[in-house]
Amino acid sequence: MTVVSAIIMAIVSSGCKDRYVEKMNYTFVVAGDDRVAPEDTAGNPSTINIYHFKRLLAEVAQLSPLPKYLFFNGDLVLGYTGHDTVKLANELRAWIKLYKESPLASSGVELVAIPGNHEIVEKEGSGKIAFVTNERIFVREMHDYIRGDNGPKATGFVPGTDSLWTDQSRLSYSFDFGGDHFVILSTDAVARESRISWHWLKNDLKDAHENGARHIFLFGHKPPFPSHYESESGMEEFKASRDSMWAVIEKYNCDAYFGSHFHLWDSVQMHKGKTWEIVCGNSGAPMGKDWPQSYYGYTIVGVSDKVDITSMGHDVDKEHYTAPTPDKPTTVRAKFTIQ
Repeated sequence: MTVVSAIIMAIVSSGCKDRYVEKMNYTFVVAGDDRVAPEDTAGNPSTINIYHFKRLLAEVAQLSPLPKYLFFNGDLVLGYTGHDTVKLANELRAWIKLYKESPLASSGVELVAIPGNHEIVEKEGSGKIAFVTNERIFVREMHDYIRGDNGPKATGFVPGTDSLWTDQSRLSYSFDFGGDHFVILSTDAVARESRISWHWLKNDLKDAHENGARHIFLFGHKPPFPSHYESESGMEEFKASRDSMWAVIEKYNCDAYFGSHFHLWDSVQMHKGKTWEIVCGNSGAPMGKDWPQSYYGYTIVGVSDKVDITSMGHDVDKEHYTAPTPDKPTTVRAKFTIQ
């Protein structure tokens, strides 16, 4: 190695480590699953639970301190439009319109939109298959709320890679803030449904960990593991891929994986002292009748040298889940700390 090459490598290495030098205290919010059932969409082009969506955005805008981010963790709209790409685009535009009309849009809180199966997947016979047209529509319509583009590219089937058939660089990606590392994961890439790009993730987490990230947070629509109220996870069908992914996540000491998909709030720690799975799918979608929880809300994450998790919620009638509930106050429903 020449002297010049050594100097360049030292500068590059130093620059990487500088990403995490400035540690900040801040908060962010996670919410997910606000779409309604098909029978409840009449006269509602957004296909979302409008009252509870507006209430969530208004309450987040009033939090003190004001959060840095709101991560909306998939199933923003009903989707499943039967390959009607215009309808899917219009649903997403109606969602954005309601967001822009809310006080949160001008508050300084940065919105991060994450794809769910309802945006990317279509029902085909007895299965649910992701389509490249839906991926492209999500990226096009939600481009203002996508915070990175460093995700994996299409490779086709190549051993030792994620064998991706479509470009995932703006659907799965990562970014840094406040000395911490954030990873956004699509859990339904084309031909990789209910799986994530764990080979790409392994390299991304290795880099962040080795360069001194204080905390590492992951966000994906489908939870890797079942909750206490659901017997199967969003990744149950491909357990080998799921377990490989989780081994990587625990190896690099990630703090939490925030999922949704189940229309409730829950927290699960698969191995003591390791990464938490936190399910934040209780923002307006229909609730399972046999699930004991019946509240809608959002999750506040307070970040310092530790991580404080707080589930906020207000009571809802499961049978009339779209009905306004102004008389039901939002209160703390669960709270714990990740040291």
